[in-house]
Amino acid sequence: MYKNAAAAKVSNLRSRGEGAFDSQAVLLLAVQWLAAIGHALSGTFVPVYLWKASQSYMLIGWYALGQYAIGGLTFWIAGKWVKEHNKMNSLRLGIVLSGSFYLTVLLLGQQARFYSLPLGMLSGMGLGFYWLAYNVVYFEITEPDNRDRFNGWAGLLGSTAGMIAPWVSGYLITTMSGERGYKLIFTLSLVIFAITVILSFWLVKRKNTGNRYEWTYGYRQLAERGNPWRKMFAAIVAQGVREGVFMFLVGLIVYIATQDESRLGSYTLITSFVALVSFWFVGKRLKPSNRKAAMLLGTVMLGAVILPLFTKVTYITLLVFGIGTSLFLPLYIIPITSRVFDLIGQSEKSAAMREELIVLREAGLIIGRLIGLSAYLILLPLNHSTTAIVWLMFAVGIVPIAGWWFLRSLFNQHKAIHSK
Repeated sequence: MYKNAAAAKVSNLRSRGEGAFDSQAVLLLAVQWLAAIGHALSGTFVPVYLWKASQSYMLIGWYALGQYAIGGLTFWIAGKWVKEHNKMNSLRLGIVLSGSFYLTVLLLGQQARFYSLPLGMLSGMGLGFYWLAYNVVYFEITEPDNRDRFNGWAGLLGSTAGMIAPWVSGYLITTMSGERGYKLIFTLSLVIFAITVILSFWLVKRKNTGNRYEWTYGYRQLAERGNPWRKMFAAIVAQGVREGVFMFLVGLIVYIATQDESRLGSYTLITSFVALVSFWFVGKRLKPSNRKAAMLLGTVMLGAVILPLFTKVTYITLLVFGIGTSLFLPLYIIPITSRVFDLIGQSEKSAAMREELIVLREAGLIIGRLIGLSAYLILLPLNHSTTAIVWLMFAVGIVPIAGWWFLRSLFNQHKAIHSK
């Protein structure tokens, strides 16, 4: 049955043209793009908002801890709901909770600094419900032949959101007195999330497999000697270590270096434009046959672009770092993302267990993020100098090289299969 369904999908792909998308894939990209705009409008500035209210690196760390930990827990618990019931409601609930997060920050105002951990937990719940459902639907509507292209388009659209929205937010915050700018951007995010929920109703309600959710399935994959998920999981953990620090710290450092939200918006505009071009180019050119080389180049360069910050942390050196990161990140993200979903779909059994395996992937990301964040929380009370922070960024920034090392044999296996 699985082979017949796969053959039918391949036939449909060929009839539309290899790498083409159907209407559901386009609609999912639209939903993802609107959600990205909603987060980019306000999410970029939430750490800055908390920093201005508290002047505390640790408070930002606790906010991130709540977000990562509860996000991962939500993934694991919601897996049963997504597999056995309505995954589209999970996607919508995630969007609603993200909107509720920004509404809560809006209502709390300066008092938000006293609730950094609960706010992070609310944000994590929203992200957990949304990304679990999104990843399952993404797997169901893509194939190995168009997965790199879909990821390229997803990255390109995410870059447009990250390019325009923070620049608009930075402009509004600096031109409006007091907290009016922050209140306006949080309100705009709420409106966009509401539109995203409405648009999601045009996504087809996808049938469940009829199988029961197996809570320990992911653990059993890791316990099995020779299972490819052991290497994949290690690579995903390495990815998470970098993300655990970079997801919230880069924007904060840019603001601290400039003391100007509009400069942070301009920084995001420039770096996201570079990412847009890079995601478009890599997504168009990347094939299963060259993923291994592309990822190696990407991981090495993601570490190398941090080196200018050792001279002096200024807006210019941060811009060099940001442009370099945006340029090379697609070479790293697209291959590892495509390969993990190819692994999920490699057989009838693994495809039937897609929810459990997507939860396993998220568990790796969360473990990695918590490792990176723990390093941040341990270092900052001891030394929060600029030099110490740059060394921390470099230490976690080169960890993805280990991820490539774990994946290199899996890339070789997939290349051999794909070439037959």
